Amino acid sequence: MTTTACAADYTALDSWIDAHFDEEIRFLQALVRVPTDTPPGNNAPHAERTAELLKDFGFEAEIHPVPAQEVIDYGLESLTNLIVRRHYGAGRIIALNAHGDVVPPGDGWTHDPYGAEIEDGKLYGRASAVSKSDFATYTFAVRALEALDLPLKGGIELLFTYDEEFGGELGPGWLLEKKLIQADFLIAAGFSYQVVTAHNGCLQLEVTVHGKMAHAAIPDTGIDALQGATAILNALYRQNQSYKAINSDIDGIDHPYLNVGRIEGGTNTNVVPGKVTLRLDRRMIPEENPAEVEADVRRVIAKAAASTPGISVDIKRLLMAESWKPDTGNAELVLALQKHGQAVFGEAIPTSGTPLYTDVRLFGAAGIPAAIYGAGPRTVFESSAKRADEHLVLEDLRRATKVVARTLLELMR
Repeated sequence: MTTTACAADYTALDSWIDAHFDEEIRFLQALVRVPTDTPPGNNAPHAERTAELLKDFGFEAEIHPVPAQEVIDYGLESLTNLIVRRHYGAGRIIALNAHGDVVPPGDGWTHDPYGAEIEDGKLYGRASAVSKSDFATYTFAVRALEALDLPLKGGIELLFTYDEEFGGELGPGWLLEKKLIQADFLIAAGFSYQVVTAHNGCLQLEVTVHGKMAHAAIPDTGIDALQGATAILNALYRQNQSYKAINSDIDGIDHPYLNVGRIEGGTNTNVVPGKVTLRLDRRMIPEENPAEVEADVRRVIAKAAASTPGISVDIKRLLMAESWKPDTGNAELVLALQKHGQAVFGEAIPTSGTPLYTDVRLFGAAGIPAAIYGAGPRTVFESSAKRADEHLVLEDLRRATKVVARTLLELMR
């Protein structure tokens, strides 16, 4: 006989989460205090610590280390994925995925990036918002669900992975390839005030500009790689302006754009630079064709390089993360998150796309309907993610945990 959750069940979930919220905060603090800077990507220690903490809750984590050579070839140092399986009977499997890796903290912090300090209702630390927060959201939502001791159908897979910053291929991608994930639905780490149902793709290229070194006193005997790189940069920035005329039909996603995030070159002040390397990031809206985008960027670079005599270029693809397109197969999941989000937050929780790219595209490509939802503010900017003083408003964590727990209960009764 099919049963449905009632108002009293949701109230009981909320009450359990409130009663255990200090414990949830301590769990998140412990996670933030173990660095997962990527690069360099030595993230196995964090997975080991997470598994220890989960064991305290009675959750036995499957530990899946990726072979060392694969990790090194990928550009990281160590990588271990975790899966916690909770089975309640016949029915659908719902996976919840959050990533623990994060960019290095950088400068400008007024709080210890790994201190997990709490001030004015906010928890500060690198990855406190993106996305160690959702290690806590998802773990405590499942704990609350099980604490009610209600009859449930199906099962849950908690997936904690560590390479989203590098594209997810050795995290979710590796687990999917090994058929270690058997999910019918996926909830992935996100923020609390919208359910994300689409995202941009991302192309990253490394462009090495070759010239010829020479003494600065006799520059005509060399070929200035920096001048060639400047021509390429100017061409790329002109191209970036043209992208503003290309608009996505998905709310939350505007137009494509390009960013040059890193430049290295030269040997000394008095030497004509013989080599300059730049790395670029090209965000692709879901309506774009990734192969055509890459071909066009390569064309712009080659044409600009040809305008500087003696210059040659090598172009290496670092990442091709395709976009995640809207999928009607996730409607039941999305509606449940929206319904319970509105009940808990007291406001409508819209669907939207995001200009970010995420691991969720890999689940979508595997045919698993998904939605992005978790603990955090209305925008990435508000959280200071990838900037100094990244933080999480703890009340958002509390409420998001309730939304996820309620959604799981609805889908599993």
